[in-house]
Amino acid sequence: MSKTIAFFPEAAFGPALNSVGIAQAVQALGHKAVFLSDPGFVAVYEGYGFEAHPVNLSAPMPPEQMAKFWEDFINGHIPNFRKSPYDQIDNYVKDCWTAIVDTAKWAQKDLPGVLDTIKPDLICVDNVILFPAIKQYGKPWVRIISCSENEIEDPKIPPHLSGCGAKDFACHDAYRARFNEVIKPIHDDFNAFLASTGEAAYPLGQFFEASPTMNLLLYPEAVKFEREHPLDPKQFQYLEGCVRTEKPYEVPTFAEKNDKPLIYVSFGSLGAGDTELLKRIIATIGTLPYRALVNVGDYKASYEDLPGNVVIESWFPQPSVIPQVDAVIHHGGNNSFTECLYFGKPAIIMPYVWDGHDNATRVDEIGHGFKMPRYDWTDADLAAKLDACINDPAMKARLAATSAHMQSQNGPKKAAAILDGIVTAGA
Repeated sequence: MSKTIAFFPEAAFGPALNSVGIAQAVQALGHKAVFLSDPGFVAVYEGYGFEAHPVNLSAPMPPEQMAKFWEDFINGHIPNFRKSPYDQIDNYVKDCWTAIVDTAKWAQKDLPGVLDTIKPDLICVDNVILFPAIKQYGKPWVRIISCSENEIEDPKIPPHLSGCGAKDFACHDAYRARFNEVIKPIHDDFNAFLASTGEAAYPLGQFFEASPTMNLLLYPEAVKFEREHPLDPKQFQYLEGCVRTEKPYEVPTFAEKNDKPLIYVSFGSLGAGDTELLKRIIATIGTLPYRALVNVGDYKASYEDLPGNVVIESWFPQPSVIPQVDAVIHHGGNNSFTECLYFGKPAIIMPYVWDGHDNATRVDEIGHGFKMPRYDWTDADLAAKLDACINDPAMKARLAATSAHMQSQNGPKKAAAILDGIVTAGA
């Protein structure tokens, strides 16, 4: 019997497109997948053929302004990208959590009515904050963790956003202490909001909880952390990535070096605003024996006099591109992170914010690529790391094993089967 499954990802392409991948698999099982969406992302879901219902997460504004909100937010913080994760707590991280708490307050105005209209049998939420209306709706809800698995905390693993090494416990303690100190006024405000909705207060530093029904983590086996308290498989399932289906991509003919290895460079839709960094990477690659496809987002007009071995576009169907390349340079967003692992491609991660720091540290720790500073590097550094990505046999072997395991699991199909089990259990 067909059921209605609602997806509510946060307003960023990583979570949004992960949910698209799961929703595609859910529909293949005969259920109806619908999206609850920030107004600026409605068109994204509709572009994949899904029904999408707007939920205001901020003061209403024209759609084009809404779509640019986070882009402008990120661009305003570009100077802070040079700082360590610890030193970003006082600026980027604090501003982010302030904005995220505001989204929860705004969502509470619209969500009850939208849920009454859709009448979902199951709600899947991919966010870092609780929306009380979802918990209180009376139907099962599932949490999707599309960012690093350390969103589900454990005393033995690095705190979320810290970029600390797995065993660097002094780093863990310092980051947690500073985060809690800076975040306390924002957290107090959030707890007051929770009280106004009849929800209990969260402990300091916590803005969400695990679903009592099921929690789906995108992190694959190869990068999982060793926890002090292992996650119960009855409540937590690893999806081994969740790669969506995209239209095919044909690699273009380059003006130069058509027989050389192919690199893909992308800092995501938001990171594309860091045009000076992308221009520097393009210039360096122009001198190296490679070809490169570079995602420049909405800033294509900013680029002139490109080297003959570089092609830029405002957007690429990334899951169709990565299988065809030899290495990837990216920002550590979880889509890029898991897609590279899924297709067995080495990555150089230049993180700037959020879980990019965690993923960059992790890819280096497990020997599946390199963490590289975003600005403090030389042409020789980049050339050496690209050479290792393409020619290191041990790294290739590790990536091949990880890829084979992830592809055997089929994350979207696994997620859809789990969701199907939940909605049909009470049918």
